[in-house]
Amino acid sequence: MDYRRLGTAILKVSELSFGAWETVGRLDFETSRELMLTAYEAGVNHFDNADEYSGLGNAEEQMGKIIKEMKRSDIIISSKVFWDVGPGPNDRGLSRKHIVETVNASLKNMNVEYLDFFYCHRYEAEVIGQVDPNLEEVVRTMDDLIHQGKIFYWGTSCWNAFQLSQAYGLCKELNLYKPSVEQPQYNMFFRQDVEKDLLPAARKLGFGLITWSPLYNGILTGKYNNGIPEDSRLANPRFTWLGFDKEVTLERIEKVRKLSKLANDLGASMPQLAIAWLLRLPEMTSVILGASKVNQLKENLKAIEVKNKLTPDVLASIEEILGNNPCPPVDAPEKPFFD
Repeated sequence: MDYRRLGTAILKVSELSFGAWETVGRLDFETSRELMLTAYEAGVNHFDNADEYSGLGNAEEQMGKIIKEMKRSDIIISSKVFWDVGPGPNDRGLSRKHIVETVNASLKNMNVEYLDFFYCHRYEAEVIGQVDPNLEEVVRTMDDLIHQGKIFYWGTSCWNAFQLSQAYGLCKELNLYKPSVEQPQYNMFFRQDVEKDLLPAARKLGFGLITWSPLYNGILTGKYNNGIPEDSRLANPRFTWLGFDKEVTLERIEKVRKLSKLANDLGASMPQLAIAWLLRLPEMTSVILGASKVNQLKENLKAIEVKNKLTPDVLASIEEILGNNPCPPVDAPEKPFFD
C-alpha cells in the first residue's frame, strides 16, 4: 500500500480506503469484520463511516467493535453529520446543536475518544448555489471540536468549490481550522464535479480529495455488460431512489467493454483499471472502496499494482474511449478564489 498526504496537511492516508456504506452494518457482522481486517492487513488505514449508514448508528457500532482488533493510533476513522437522525426540527442540518449532538453520538457508537475526520455531509443552504448565511456557526463549531480533541480534522462531502472557498475565506478571517478534505463522487463516468470544479480549488486551497463510488455502482465492473444480475444494485428496489437505472446506458456498456479489453491487455481487471485511473491525479488522496465479498475486495485492492502501468499512451487510450473529458487540461492556470 502507498500513502499520500491529505492535501497540505501532514497526515498520510492510504491510497485506498474502506467505506461502511452498504457494507458494515448491512452485511452480517462476521463478513463485515473479515472485510475490514482484510483491508487493514493490506495496509488500508482509513475507514469511512457516517451516522446514518445502515440505520441510525448501526454501521458505527459495528465498526467500533471491529476496530478494537486494530491499533487505534494506526488507523484513521471518519464519520459525518447532516442527514436526519429523528423527526425533530434540529435533527438535521449543520446547526451547532446538531453537529455537537452527532459527534458525541458517533464517539459513543464507535466507543472511541476521537474521530480523525468529521465531515459536513452536505451544504446547509436549502437552495443549491445559495450562500449559507450561517456558515460561521458551522466553521466555529468544527474549530471548537478540534480544540476539544473530539476530532482531528474536519471536512466536507459534496460541497462545490465556491462553497469551499467561502468556508476557507471565513476560517482565514477568523483564524479557525480550515476544512482539510472534501469527499465527492468521482469515477470514469462522473468527472465534471471533480475535474472542472474541485481540482483547481484543491490546488489553490490545499485540501485533499477522498472520493467515493469509483465503480459507479457497479457499472465499471462490467457486471451489466450482458444484462442485470439478480444480486446487483440495479435489481434491488432499495436503490430505486438513486435513479441508477437511468445511468446504465448502451453507450456506457459499450465503453466498458472497450475498457475491459484495455484492462485485459494490461493484465488487470476492469475494476482495477477504474480504481487505478482515479489515482493518476496527485490531488487524489484516497479512493474509498466498498465490497460485499472478501475475494472481491482483495482483487480491487490490487489496483495499487496497476497504477504504474497507466503510461501517457494508456491514459490517452482511456480518454479516447471515454470521450467525456469535462475540462481544459487539469494543469491549466486558475485564478485564486480570494487574495
